[in-house]
Amino acid sequence: MAAIHHVAVVVDDLEQSVGFYTRALGFRLSAERPSTLGPGAWLDVGGQQLHLIEGTPPSSRGQHFAVLVDDLDAEIRRLRADGVDVSDPVPIGGARQSFLADPSGNAIELHEK
Repeated sequence: MAAIHHVAVVVDDLEQSVGFYTRALGFRLSAERPSTLGPGAWLDVGGQQLHLIEGTPPSSRGQHFAVLVDDLDAEIRRLRADGVDVSDPVPIGGARQSFLADPSGNAIELHEK
């Protein structure tokens, strides 16, 4: 295995979710997604992708994905200034993390090494 290529999450409002991930988190909408796949979107972040699938999100049981950030405090300030609810950072091992949720309630970890 070389790396994780993409993570897929289910969102209840595709347009709203694409707006959140591109505006608030800086992900880029990919034009590579075939239209034959039905409602959804592919977003580029770093060398990986986030796939959004329109549907009914599952109830939360701790599932989440993590985004690596260089400066957790700066990201928290920027997101909070944009009205996004982000948890205070906590240490985890030799790193720090904070959590937020997308408009469909999917948990996102911000991870700083």
